[in-house]
Amino acid sequence: MSGSSRPPWSPERAERHLRSLELFGMRFGLDRMRRMMTALGAPQRSFRTIHVVGTNGKTSTTKMIAAILRRHGLRTGAYTSPHLVSYAERVQIDGEDVCTHELAAAIARAAWAAERVNRTLVADDHVTQFELLTAAAFSELERREVDVAVVEAGLGGRYDATNVIDSSVVVLTSVGLEHTRWLGPTLRDIAGEKLAVLGERSTLVLPAALPAQIMKLAGAVARERGSRLLVAEPPAGELDLAAAGAFQRENFALARCAASAFLDRAGIAADEREILAAGAQARIPGRLQTLAERPLTLLDGAHNPAAVAALAASLPELLGERGAGLVLGVLEDKDAAAMLERLLPLFERAWFTAPPSSRALSPAALGSLARQLGYETAVCEPDPSTALAGARAWALERAEQRALVATGSIYLVGDLLAREVEGLSGERAAVRSGRAAASGERAGDRGGAEETGGA
Repeated sequence: MSGSSRPPWSPERAERHLRSLELFGMRFGLDRMRRMMTALGAPQRSFRTIHVVGTNGKTSTTKMIAAILRRHGLRTGAYTSPHLVSYAERVQIDGEDVCTHELAAAIARAAWAAERVNRTLVADDHVTQFELLTAAAFSELERREVDVAVVEAGLGGRYDATNVIDSSVVVLTSVGLEHTRWLGPTLRDIAGEKLAVLGERSTLVLPAALPAQIMKLAGAVARERGSRLLVAEPPAGELDLAAAGAFQRENFALARCAASAFLDRAGIAADEREILAAGAQARIPGRLQTLAERPLTLLDGAHNPAAVAALAASLPELLGERGAGLVLGVLEDKDAAAMLERLLPLFERAWFTAPPSSRALSPAALGSLARQLGYETAVCEPDPSTALAGARAWALERAEQRALVATGSIYLVGDLLAREVEGLSGERAAVRSGRAAASGERAGDRGGAEETGGA
């Protein structure tokens, strides 16, 4: 690639460049991305891919698929979004995040390509932040010579920046009524946008729990493309998964089915022992992640009613007989009332806070909604760290009998994790920079969606 003789970018410069793209917002369409790929020499063609689309469960399923393929001897990459603390989380090679300097170099390469693409566009058009990140990811996956990459779509599918890959296997994890402004007003509309990534003569993997109308639509799309359709049934009996939560059984079923389909197409025999070993090792940060043991403190990025329902169904098994406190922060475009209705009956006390985003719903608004539901034992505290500290103080009064759950937004989870890392490591400046980058991006184009491990 031309421009490689330029001085290398530092991680700080790469983050500044990404933040500079926020003002261009989110723009659908594949023309800019295709031009970027041409400028970079079509890196996405150097490796095989599995494409993961859906409303909830994408990141968990993506990482589980990658873990299974890695156990079968393939050099495996993964691209997910958004991140919790660092942009480097978005690109993994054989289960490890790329280092910040490697990502900075990839962003520099993508920025070089974007500069050339922008010259060919009309005045009010510009390569977006998510497009640049996706191009950087594909460039780095090529440089690291992966055999296969598991790629998570950002928002929708048809016009998502990731839809420049030609995947032999496509996974639809779930379909929920979300992002209707961009994807359409009905479940069928939204499913159609996601299923549009399915190519000719490929394999489509679906969860067994999809609504009948979506199953019917998926079958029609698969027949139209001459593609095989597989339905992943949840595994029977005991299953040793590193990822906590009953909903992860469904995500693992999808991952096992998708990975097996890919291996079959590649002429590699799937080994059930290796599949199960991958499930026992694959951890999903931010999905029922244990932040502390005393009191037990769980973080989960559930951010819509379906994901919250999946989280709620998993809590009795994880919390046992403990009383529980809730730390909740939600963005204003989410159905907070439905989320509260499902969560509040499970918790003795609640602390309402604000995720670090310009789109955060105020704690007072959450408090008002809670009172309408008859819930009075809540504290409103805008700062997430202060809210969690208050909840911990309450729980520590009877630490063996109380637990905490912080949820409602990936941005909230990322902020709490970043502050925990900052407190433990003392690397305040580096983490503050990463958190500022993550917080700033939230007002811009992060691929358009929060994601959770929920079903």
